[in-house]
Amino acid sequence: MPNPKEKPLEHMVEGYSYTSIFRRVAFVGDSLSSGEFETFDKKGERRGYYDMFPYSWGQFMARKNGFEAYNFSRGGMTAREYMESFAENSGFWDKEKACQAYVIALGVNDVYNMNMEVGDISDIDEDYRKNKPTFLGYYAQIVARYKEICPDAKFFFVTTPKEKPDTQDAKARAIRDALYALADYFENAYVIDLYTYAPVYDEAFRETYFLYGHLSPAGYMLTAQLVDSYIDYIIRHNPMDFKFVGFIGTDIPYKFD
Repeated sequence: MPNPKEKPLEHMVEGYSYTSIFRRVAFVGDSLSSGEFETFDKKGERRGYYDMFPYSWGQFMARKNGFEAYNFSRGGMTAREYMESFAENSGFWDKEKACQAYVIALGVNDVYNMNMEVGDISDIDEDYRKNKPTFLGYYAQIVARYKEICPDAKFFFVTTPKEKPDTQDAKARAIRDALYALADYFENAYVIDLYTYAPVYDEAFRETYFLYGHLSPAGYMLTAQLVDSYIDYIIRHNPMDFKFVGFIGTDIPYKFD
């Protein structure tokens, strides 16, 4: 039985984790969900960005745990673009691609690069199509749309990590707080709080696990270990929530009055 005093990521999982109870998982995100690498020439000028899905942390998790993984991601992705065009154009709303779990890692491009307002729960309308145009409003639209496709699916919202141990990043903290509020708003939703519990992405971490502005192969593998161990922790500490995972996405009735 789980120790109620255990903290997330206190124990890193080796071998199969409880994430393996899912047979099909979608990873919704940007470049860091896509295994993106950069190239530079001899003059130090950037030559290109490349989404290398086999190196994404979702695919590392899938190979380890034996489930099927979808990369519903692309470098530079925002929650707004995902909802307004990318998912539709890519066929990510197709019923045939419905998953038992969705791991969503968005926010860097929205909040940092596009300077979009984070927003709060009041931005969510009963009709998700009418949500306010904030980061949380678009993020909630994504969740609501996938709930239409697979109502009992489980959702894991990934926060951005902390980059300096001696400072509080207001934007990262705002994203974290918004995602906790969203997990309370939706059923079957949980937070993977890398901001609070993951290693600090400081200069030493970047020297070891980054390749220019994105993660190195080892960095993507480490991220897989962190996310996998965190989901394992969530499942172990909420066993009643995951008893019926095997029925999700099937036509088998399992809820009776």
